[in-house]
Amino acid sequence: MGISADSTIYDLLKTKPESAEVLFKFGMGCIGCAIAQGETIREAAMAHGIPLDELLSALDAGQGKQG
Repeated sequence: MGISADSTIYDLLKTKPESAEVLFKFGMGCIGCAIAQGETIREAAMAHGIPLDELLSALDAGQGKQG
């Protein structure tokens, strides 16, 4: 399964558990959040004020926010 903005956080973490570290580096505690079951990466980025393209790039590369 490829990562897309419309993938849910749940599916992302199920498919790529290592993505949890990336989410944490962006300040997203999505693992324990009940909303993660149905929330998409796009929706989570908007809710946390994170640029979607930056988050998707980091998830694709397997890294968190730099700097």
